[in-house]
Amino acid sequence: MHARLGVSVSEVAGQETWQRSTLAVAVTGGSESAVRDHADRVERFILDRFPEGCRFERTIRSYAEVDG
Repeated sequence: MHARLGVSVSEVAGQETWQRSTLAVAVTGGSESAVRDHADRVERFILDRFPEGCRFERTIRSYAEVDG
């Protein structure tokens, strides 16, 4: 996904199972709408490859929130 969609990806849970995994994906952009659009593309990419089911959770933070 990094090369295709320009996102950072990390497996954060489920490393010991082959049936299930939890991935964290980081998306950056110049505006909230750009980030939402990019996240939509990531979701479609994953659902196209795993149509049997995935669950998504989104958290959007501004730079000010992350930088503290």
